[in-house]
Amino acid sequence: MNPDLSQLHPYPFEKLAALKAGLTPPAELAHIALSIGEPKHPTPGFITHAVIENLNGLSHYPTTAGSIELRQAIAHWLDQRFQLKGHIDAASQVLPVNGTREALFAFAQSVIDRTSDALVVMPNPFYQIYEGAAILAGATPYLLNCTAESGFVPDFDAVSPSVWQQCQLVYLCSPGNPTGAVIDPDALSTLIALAHQYDFIIASDECYSEIYFDEGNPPVGLLQAAMMAGYTDYNRCVVFHSLSKRSNAPGLRSGFVAGDAAILKDFLRYRTYHGCAMSPATQSASISAWQDEDHVAYNRQYYREKFAAVLAILSPVMNVKQPEASFYLWAETPIADTTFAQRLYHEHNVTVLPGSYLARDTETGNPGANRIRLALVASLEECVEAAKRIRHLIENL
Repeated sequence: MNPDLSQLHPYPFEKLAALKAGLTPPAELAHIALSIGEPKHPTPGFITHAVIENLNGLSHYPTTAGSIELRQAIAHWLDQRFQLKGHIDAASQVLPVNGTREALFAFAQSVIDRTSDALVVMPNPFYQIYEGAAILAGATPYLLNCTAESGFVPDFDAVSPSVWQQCQLVYLCSPGNPTGAVIDPDALSTLIALAHQYDFIIASDECYSEIYFDEGNPPVGLLQAAMMAGYTDYNRCVVFHSLSKRSNAPGLRSGFVAGDAAILKDFLRYRTYHGCAMSPATQSASISAWQDEDHVAYNRQYYREKFAAVLAILSPVMNVKQPEASFYLWAETPIADTTFAQRLYHEHNVTVLPGSYLARDTETGNPGANRIRLALVASLEECVEAAKRIRHLIENL
């Protein structure tokens, strides 16, 4: 067996299951899950129909690179959404993937030189795939704590030159999971300059980029920041996007990677051996999804309604604020986050995720401690009911 497998941490939901084991919540209260970031809004019917109407494609092997029609649809969406001024080539700078999770993991396996003492820099707290990908690629994770003091984003200026010299890959998540914080263009520009100075690659996970609250101010992406800084070839920059959150289609397993053509050329070579081509029916449905914005705007509006309703209930009793983007609330707890989550389930039948499960202990503490992640993915009515139960727990501590 691969000895690095023993270094992998239990997944947060394994820890959560153990935390809840043996507890019996009140039978008269329906269970409400705010723990998993799985969209519960209906998948738009036109996406479902596109899958069904193109099932005849199952009689053909798809190419790993995907159809040119899909890559063109993605390139057009990127160009329009991030103001790339036509500087995105569908043939060489876009690669469809089966959801960002597998691509984020595979990317590290492709780009890390395991013959050297490599570091992979990532935020803390983080999406655990980054850590596992780094470990199984033979690298060491280097954590940048994201706290209230840092605006819940990594402080790149605090990283020493010796760390950057060992760094081969930086994982970003903007808008962030679990905080919803957005890294601003100046910070992204600083990081891009560091990538050129120290020769590392930036992998930006942007799967929450389309869930934001100000229609006039959508989150800036890495490619957009590179364009603004004059790097029109996106050298050392790669972004990851998905239809899971944007289009409420997590089961479609459809996303893409885009950016530096030279990096994507090698990543495509890796993926050809990996054996992960997207099915033709999924490709057809994905084209339809990337070409439509109406369902995405409707999705955002529904999340706005849920955030407004939940925050009106929780803000008077809890340190919690609306994030810049994403469907998460990163709320501070008055007692230990694990105890709070345990009691909330046991006494009120609401499941949330302890923040400490999404982070690692460091010399300055665990940046997820005394916080919980609330995924407002359930219906408006369920989110409001869950917020009332959370408030009741706090008021009776």
